[in-house]
Amino acid sequence: MLWLWILVGLLVLLVLLGALGYNRLVRLRNEADTGWSNIDVQLQRRGDLIPNLVEAVRGYAAHERRVFEEVTNARAALQRAGTPGQAADANEVLTSAIGRLFAVAEAYPELKASENFLRLQDDLTDTEDKISAARRYYNSTVMHYNTAIQSLPWVFVAKALGFRAKEFFSAEGDTAPPEVSFTPAT
Repeated sequence: MLWLWILVGLLVLLVLLGALGYNRLVRLRNEADTGWSNIDVQLQRRGDLIPNLVEAVRGYAAHERRVFEEVTNARAALQRAGTPGQAADANEVLTSAIGRLFAVAEAYPELKASENFLRLQDDLTDTEDKISAARRYYNSTVMHYNTAIQSLPWVFVAKALGFRAKEFFSAEGDTAPPEVSFTPAT
């Protein structure tokens, strides 16, 4: 009879540990999903600022059509991105295109002094800072989540329970200054 109680106790303990572990994995997955939502919101905010910025520069530098098209195409690619990896790649291209747009703006002192342009530039800088903070949070939560599902004992059951490793959001576009190739107006 004692063995039966010990067996029941062990089964209850295993079920309890299993439930607590499963709940931990769910919490970590939800934190990673929330982190991605935070990045997505900031990328959308950035995308919403870009047309206004392009129009402000276009008013002064209408002949820089190629730069405007690059920024517009890069923005569209970012909005189409479906995964963190695709978004990171598109973000890198957009960051580079925005760098070229600012290089065009440098050639027009009256544009640089424009209150509208300065406000848009400040808003974009603020958004870039928020994207960077959201990226750090997201990557941290993804690291904790991926570590949990790849560690014992969960590595044996995580896939069966529907837990899949998540992609990191690369920081390549945020760590290196954009390359700017500026050809003077003719």
